Amino acid sequence: MASPVGIDKQGACTGQAIGHGESMNERPGFYEFFAGGGMARAGLGGTWQCLFANDFDPKKAKAYADNWGTNELWLGDVGEVTLGQLPGQADLVWASFPCQDLSLAGAGAGLTGARSGAFWPFWKLIRDLSKQGRKPRAIVLENVCGLLTSRNGADFAALCQTVGDAGYWLGAMVIDAQHFVPQSRPRLFVIALDRDVEMPARVFSPWAVDRWHPERLRQAQAALPEKLRAQWLWFTAPAPAPRQARLIDVIEDHPGDVAWHSAADTKKLLAMMSKGNRAKVDLVAGNARRAIGAVYKRTRFEGGKKVQRAEVRFDLAGCLRTPGGGSSRQTILVVERGKVRTRLISARETARLMGLPEAYRLPERYNDAYHLTGDGVVVPVVRHIAEWVLEPALTQSGIALASA
Repeated sequence: MASPVGIDKQGACTGQAIGHGESMNERPGFYEFFAGGGMARAGLGGTWQCLFANDFDPKKAKAYADNWGTNELWLGDVGEVTLGQLPGQADLVWASFPCQDLSLAGAGAGLTGARSGAFWPFWKLIRDLSKQGRKPRAIVLENVCGLLTSRNGADFAALCQTVGDAGYWLGAMVIDAQHFVPQSRPRLFVIALDRDVEMPARVFSPWAVDRWHPERLRQAQAALPEKLRAQWLWFTAPAPAPRQARLIDVIEDHPGDVAWHSAADTKKLLAMMSKGNRAKVDLVAGNARRAIGAVYKRTRFEGGKKVQRAEVRFDLAGCLRTPGGGSSRQTILVVERGKVRTRLISARETARLMGLPEAYRLPERYNDAYHLTGDGVVVPVVRHIAEWVLEPALTQSGIALASA
């Protein structure tokens, strides 16, 4: 049954309606749906004011409340959210809706699936807000890149049609988190801006930009109906500054929530590597310097048979996933003075890979923390989109921004 969640674990979703520029600091307001631990909120930062947040997972909701100290979060299914719970008129709605039916690991149900299909009751709220004269100025829909090809492109086309029909300019960017943190994590960000908003030229390009619009996105856009392509903008942003953080920088020397594997378990893991991957380990083992690698177990076809392999890389962690099974948990491999040690990645290390600050409070249970971070959006990616697309567009339309 749906229930409100506040920082005191008792407070209901309260607060008076706040319109544009009516908050105490004249900050733009946003709703955060499928909020998880509030990583989009962390990325938006103090320039923005959260008016309402929603998630159906009690464990994630507790983490949200533990970190933000507010009572804006309502625990329950998005289909049960009422318009009366949504204060004022949001300048931005952020929705990182479920990806399970769109991911490579899913069953291919797409937006018709029980989980990713949560997009539709969410969008009904957007449509009903517009009918009330409370149309959000901007919307960001974040998901896996599998949305571009799910059901042969039908899901992406349906989503774009739905957004375009609601009176929005629409576009998308594919951003890999490795530009900001030492984790390979490409994600699709569909961006919608009210067509009544005066669009500053600096937030979009006349053509696709390789950095943000890879071939798979261009193909998906080209397959849209002509009317939708006429409503499409190639949203763009400057290249981020060179990433400073390395994989070795996020690794804990003495993690408290994971233990080192036995020598036998490490040997077994190394035996699962292909010759090429084992050669990487042997190469760094021959150096005097300490080296950190990230290992994923993957199923590969070799000789017509399925074989489970351990694959390692020393530059980046692989994409964090929720710990549905043992192979989904990433392993840390440490090579020092020729000796190889392995262990599961710690919860704090996963948080660092998501760009969360050290002060961010994680769930006490390891699996709960891993699930929270593996399901999240990378914080500095959100900030980059906000800084270079959302905030310039809203400032152009007359919204007061604290940093403007």
